[in-house]
This record gives sequence, C-alpha cells and structure tokens, in this order.
Amino acid sequence: MPSPVARNPGTVADHTDRWLALANLPGLGLRRRRKLASAYPLLTDLLSLNPATLRACGLPAETGAAIRAWQQGDADHPLVARVQQIRHDCERLAISIVTCQDPDYPEALGHIHDAPLVLYARGDLSLLARNQIGIVGSRHASVAGLDHARTFAAELSARHLLVTSGLALGVDGAAHAGALDQGFATLAVIGSGLDRIYPSQHRRLGQRVIEHGLMVSEYPPGTPARAAHFPQRNRIISGLSRGVLVVEAGLKSGSLITARLALEQGREVFAIPGSVHSPVARGCHHLIKQGARLVETVDDVLEELGTWWSFSGADNPAVPPDAERAGRRPELAGLAQREIAVFEALGYDPQSTDALSSVTGLPADQLMQSLLLLELQGLVGSAPGGFQRIA
Repeated sequence: MPSPVARNPGTVADHTDRWLALANLPGLGLRRRRKLASAYPLLTDLLSLNPATLRACGLPAETGAAIRAWQQGDADHPLVARVQQIRHDCERLAISIVTCQDPDYPEALGHIHDAPLVLYARGDLSLLARNQIGIVGSRHASVAGLDHARTFAAELSARHLLVTSGLALGVDGAAHAGALDQGFATLAVIGSGLDRIYPSQHRRLGQRVIEHGLMVSEYPPGTPARAAHFPQRNRIISGLSRGVLVVEAGLKSGSLITARLALEQGREVFAIPGSVHSPVARGCHHLIKQGARLVETVDDVLEELGTWWSFSGADNPAVPPDAERAGRRPELAGLAQREIAVFEALGYDPQSTDALSSVTGLPADQLMQSLLLLELQGLVGSAPGGFQRIA
C-alpha cells in the first residue's frame, strides 16, 4: 500500500502544488491542454475529476493514473514525488515559484498561446511587471555588435524599459552587462534550472543578474541545459517583451527564431543593419527585408513601440489571446489582434498594401510584418496586385 504524504495533494495542498502537478503531468501537451481549456478554464480542476470523467476527456491512461495517484496522495508515484522534490529544492535554493494564476505572473507572457504554466525565479519578482525589450543576437558577435548591445541596453534601460535576454555568449551577455554596468536591472531567461546557470562562462554574470535584477526559467531546479530548451526559452524572451531588437545574427541564428516567435506573438521586431560583408549582419538584413524596423538609435525603437502596444483577449493567462474570435475561426488561434485584423481585412481577391493600410490603419512596416506572419501560417498569399486570403 502506498505510504501517505503529509498533506493530501488532491484536497488540501496549496495552489502552487496543484500547478506544479499540472505542469509535470504526463501526457498533457500543449495541444491537449488548449483543447481542455475550453471545458476547464481553470486547468487545475482536472486534478479533481473522477476516473470516468477523465476517460471522457480523452486523456491517456498514464495521465489518468497520475491524477488518481495525486488525489490519493501516493508518495511513491513519480508525479507526487516530483512535486515534493521541486518544492524542497526551491525552498532550499530560495527560488520563487510563480504560477500562471498568481498576481506576479507577467501579463504580457500570459497572452501568448503557449504560455508556461509555471515560472521559477530568483531575484526581484516585481520586475516581471515592467515593460520589457528583448535584445538578442549572435553568440559570435563582432566587437561592433557587442558594443551596440551594451550601448542600446544601457540607453533603453535609462528610458525605462527593462532589458531582457537569454544570458548566452555574445550579444545576450553584452546586453545584460550593458544594463548592469550602468546601475540598471535586467532580466535573464535561461534554458536550464536556476541552480545550473548556463553557459558556465556566465555564472558570475548570472549572479549579478540575480542580485540586481531577475533570472527566470520554466525548468525546475536540477534541469540541465539541453538544445531543445533554447527555442522554448526564446518564446519566453519574446513573450515577456514589447518588442525584440536583433543586434547581429547569421542566417541560421537562433535569434531569427526569437524574431519569428515575436512576430507570431504580435510583438515588434527591430534590427540593426551592418556591413554587407559581415556574415553576422545577414540575418538582420533578412529581417529588415521582411519588414522589421531598421534601427539606428534608441529613438527608433521607442517611436515604434509607442504607436500601437496593447493587450487583448481573455483575462485567464492559461487561455490564449483572442480566444473568442479564434474560436469562431480556428485557423486564427494563437494570432495576435493585429494579425487577426489584417486577415479579416483581406478577401479572396488581391488587395494592395495601400488599401490594406487604409482599412487597418497600420503603417506600411507593421502591415508587412503582419502579412509575412500570415504567409508563414499559410493563411494569405501574394498575388498580382497585392495579397489575398488562401484559407
């Protein structure tokens, strides 16, 4: 017979334990989570369902078994043991746990379609509520690129934006250092547990971030850095930010992934141009050709951010933005308000960008960003005379 735990997680465990259980529940991927969210807006309600209802929800057998073990307080079950271990490690390491239903959970991040259910944090939690600007770029940045990262980070910080990046070598590290060296806070999102700062060369920088800013991760303590974690980390960097500035990037750089994610999330994308002979400038030039704002000064960034930034969608951070409209048009699920507005302005006959700009009220560069994203989603296509729906 399983040995009982001190508290029954299914009935009297606190709010945080229930979200930890949900975040570690086997067989509950993003697609299934989004499907269940319409029936159970508060997803932790799943942990109270009886076996028959769980089967009716179409959950895998391992998911149902884990939920039953949670309800029974079965300390020998991996899910219950995992939650207890995470709790113990976070208390030992002074790591805060922020669930998507907590007041500290950042509103901006809550509006992306794949928002993490739980964040782990070390440092000043109040920074999560700050307006943020992501700064990303090549790990193999040039001297000029590193200087740009430091300078822009310092100046944007002085203009009341919190610089957010990924603590990677190159541009990321220079951006964090640029803010810290001028006495400003900064926020780092890492792809490992907060007790395993990666890369090792940035452990001292990471400690500075924790002491004078905030470090966050969606991975619990003890999680090593893995290649698959970094694209996931990138969506948090862009999701936290009002816009993303790409300083230098090659054509195959992970920074372009962050830029794509930013577009998908309805954020602005900025790029600093470089020499036509530099391989780490080609990614920025590609972004500019695709509609990213060419940036020469901090004022270029601030001017663009001041034109349209707003949130829309459900109040529940576990529910994707624009849920009502996306429910009427499932192909729009996960798109931001701006892209939905552009899609709805289009018909099945080609329309010029001038006409679309007039209907939507968007300037040309923002319109082209939205059209690019809709093309990547397979929803619109270019045609003689402009653009048209293909879905």
